[in-house]
Amino acid sequence: MGQASPGSVGSQSITPHWQQELLKCEMIRSSRSSHHRARASAMASRTVIKSAIPITNPNIVKPSTNTDITESSSKDPPGTPALSSTPALSAVESSPNTTSVLINHPSSTVSPVTEAPRPTSKPPQNAWSSLDMGGINIKTIPPSSGLFTFTFLINLYLNHNALTSIPAGIAKLRHLELLDLSGNNLSTVPAELGMLTQLKELYLFDNHIVTLPPELGSLHQLQTIGVEGNPMDTSLKAIVQKDGTPALISYLRDSCPVPSPPPERLWKSLISPQEREALAADPTTETLSALSYNILCEKCATERLYGYTPSWALGWDYRKELILTEIMNYDTDFLCLQEVDIAQYEDYFVKHLQGQGYEGIYWPKSRYKTMSDADRRLVDGCATFYKSDKYSLVERQLIEFSTVAMQRPDFKKTDDMFNRVLGKDHIAVICLFEVKETGTRIILANAHIHWDPAYRDVKLVQVALLVDEIEKIAANFARLPPRPDTPRAPVYSDGSKIPVIICGDFNSIPSSGVYEFLANGSVPPDHPDFMNHLYGRYTTDGLRHRLGLRSANATAGGLPLTNYTPGFQGEIDYIWYSTANLAVNAVLGEVDRGYLEKVVGFPNAHFPSDHICIISEFRVKPPRPPALLPAAS
Repeated sequence: MGQASPGSVGSQSITPHWQQELLKCEMIRSSRSSHHRARASAMASRTVIKSAIPITNPNIVKPSTNTDITESSSKDPPGTPALSSTPALSAVESSPNTTSVLINHPSSTVSPVTEAPRPTSKPPQNAWSSLDMGGINIKTIPPSSGLFTFTFLINLYLNHNALTSIPAGIAKLRHLELLDLSGNNLSTVPAELGMLTQLKELYLFDNHIVTLPPELGSLHQLQTIGVEGNPMDTSLKAIVQKDGTPALISYLRDSCPVPSPPPERLWKSLISPQEREALAADPTTETLSALSYNILCEKCATERLYGYTPSWALGWDYRKELILTEIMNYDTDFLCLQEVDIAQYEDYFVKHLQGQGYEGIYWPKSRYKTMSDADRRLVDGCATFYKSDKYSLVERQLIEFSTVAMQRPDFKKTDDMFNRVLGKDHIAVICLFEVKETGTRIILANAHIHWDPAYRDVKLVQVALLVDEIEKIAANFARLPPRPDTPRAPVYSDGSKIPVIICGDFNSIPSSGVYEFLANGSVPPDHPDFMNHLYGRYTTDGLRHRLGLRSANATAGGLPLTNYTPGFQGEIDYIWYSTANLAVNAVLGEVDRGYLEKVVGFPNAHFPSDHICIISEFRVKPPRPPALLPAAS
């Protein structure tokens, strides 16, 4: 094969990044011997062990504030392929409830807005994380190869073999950070390589590759793509030579064809067709539907956080059309939107949703009070819309968690409240409605809970404050007399008889303290999610509520995810309902799993936010009249 070398570049000027690539190319060309890297690593390890002078192994990466070290064993079990014993950095936990301080949730909005590293899922635990199969004349890797079960691998060396193709199964090795395919007989690489979003180094030196699949544009963390020694398309190679690997990745990403759209999400019905017909025929049946959706505000939709998303698909002008079309097509009674900034609410959503019979209630996060008029329009908040021909808005109330916490006498003397809770300006909006025709009352909350996994205690406190406020508001709402024009309106003896729906982005998975509290009605004062911090009665007596809540999706079997990014896939958005006076008829089902296997994360061409919308349809259970005492004989 015609292999260029650094000396062949001639008198043309060489950019620093291209010079680095050529140096890496020469280093890899000197690694042709079998298991070169594994043997070199073992030699370095033995040198360190036998040294009489205590020295630091230069291969060991020192721990920093945002990473942990996972040691790789220098001794392999019998029958294990040649391995590198170089320790590898462990990735950050994927759950929003982990304790790493510096993780930033992809759609997080804090004051000030920061663009921190994206969370990455942690590789499965294993004694080794590097595999060297270089220089051993491998001619083919079958699609069923056991290699693709080593999902813990971080470094994989397949260089200087006789491979003519790479199976698509390589996409299963999602934690790879380095992949060396140099010195083979490859004319193409599979598009599935684009699923390896953790890749930082991809070496394709000295093959027969002419072009690259545009799907590699999703490799947003790639620092080096080695293309020297290939008959590469001159325009692609010129991008790398002039502007470096990130520029090539951006070009591939933005020129990638739009993939086939997913099948429509199917409804999961909890009642039979016969029951639905009977309910429709019963004039006393009352049904209502609610949608919850974190739409990813414009200020947070940055290339730094969503580098795998085509720039045109990340732009607000593109995303807003998809969001509006989606929520208008579902035509639910209530819309609970999070991460809606003031400008979007006033200039876009109100204008378009009024035409479909919606009226809106909106509050931004409290930081807007300290900003200029121009800056405050970019502050996001919670927007609630309702069908004004069916419902009357009785009252609306803003819950600023930091303000409510300050008003609690048992919180005022705790340092944790000042240092942890008061600095967060997350909010909830509670609306009280009456059905115009029947007088039935509904309490609807729309909440956006703090994102940071290092503040699990704050999430729990915010949700506890929200539930406390809902219980107070419900008690007062029950005392409000019925409207004169609804003589058959239900009479609510106390607040627990009024239907309650709580929608929002809770940034908490089902194993969290937040979920446990809402679903079970209590958590103990020493719950791990309090993280040994002190919050008045919450951490002396524990948390308790009497709303009798359940997640609508849990009633229907659960959703595997409501947030989908390369580093995190899980359920963190919920619609909670009071089981005593509401029942679930149906929920909107999950995104097609076959589609998810082919896309690295949201937002993309089909999903305009990193969250998906969730929808539930309910029927109202009439309030039970108080039991009558037997008459005296």
